[in-house]
Amino acid sequence: MSRIPTPPTVEAAPAAAQPLLEAVGKQLGTVPNMFRVIANSAAALEGHLGLFGALGKGTLGAQTGTRIALAVAEINGCDYCLSAHTYLGKQLAKLDDAEMTANRNGRSNDPKADAAVRFAAKVARERGRVSNDDVNAVRAAGYTDAQIVEILEHVALNVWTNYLNIAADTEIDFPVVRARVHG
Repeated sequence: MSRIPTPPTVEAAPAAAQPLLEAVGKQLGTVPNMFRVIANSAAALEGHLGLFGALGKGTLGAQTGTRIALAVAEINGCDYCLSAHTYLGKQLAKLDDAEMTANRNGRSNDPKADAAVRFAAKVARERGRVSNDDVNAVRAAGYTDAQIVEILEHVALNVWTNYLNIAADTEIDFPVVRARVHG
């Protein structure tokens, strides 16, 4: 059971969060537990959805975003996020098992995406302390400065959801995937 209450329905959530949860339900076909936990603060839910929506307008694409999410979730030992992004990786981003395993190892089987995932994993492991060589390697793979900023924002968003779900002990409502190491 979650350490922070998970409203059982949209109607049981705080009134200010209900329209936001309804929008999540329309987009995903369901309202995952993580969003209902965040809904305890309508401001936090609005901020999360705003950032998530803005990144969706970026140029990295859903596959690279999912790859980064898997790498960061494994680094942080977040079973909820690993479960959610493995499911979404298969269903929406159309990533295969070999690719998602590589992503969990901080890599990609796609040469260009590999640079982004390696960089994201290093940012997550080193808490942002990367070198000029690290940034130049991402650029050399063909990423623009704007895309490098988007990679960093994906890392930050995933660290936030990892920490939220670990701290709240959010009940997993996807097929369960366990991190190899828990921090």
